[in-house]
Amino acid sequence: MNKTYLPPTDSIERNWYVVDAADQRLGRLASEIAMVLRGKNKPTYTPHLDTGDFVVVINAEKVNVTGKKSTQKLYRRHSGRPGGMKTETFTQLQNRLPERIIEQAVKGMLPKNTLGRQLFTKLKVYAGSEHPHTAQKPQVLEINTIPGGNN
Repeated sequence: MNKTYLPPTDSIERNWYVVDAADQRLGRLASEIAMVLRGKNKPTYTPHLDTGDFVVVINAEKVNVTGKKSTQKLYRRHSGRPGGMKTETFTQLQNRLPERIIEQAVKGMLPKNTLGRQLFTKLKVYAGSEHPHTAQKPQVLEINTIPGGNN
């Protein structure tokens, strides 16, 4: 029976990646980011440990969705008070807080437990093309798109 490899916690290497979200599809982008945050792209992946890397997303305001999602996809939040449900479309949220779109998409693809909340803190999303993490020397992470496909 194969046993899960258990890397020593001091030897886990954390890299920084920068992803340009301009003209990317939201779901495909979010699933790739979630995979890197989780550490599934590394041979040292361990399901119950945080072996992932940091991801900086720039140009969040330029992310795309297909079909009629820009007018029909709804984002809901609740204040906790009676009648406190607020709803807005993809386009409205993109104009107001474009970072939140990518944050919510990635958060939904992470585990719903303490590990998932810890992984989510390693995601940094910025609306424009500037970010304050140049000191970490992030590498550019290319998100695979199908050549000739409409993704």
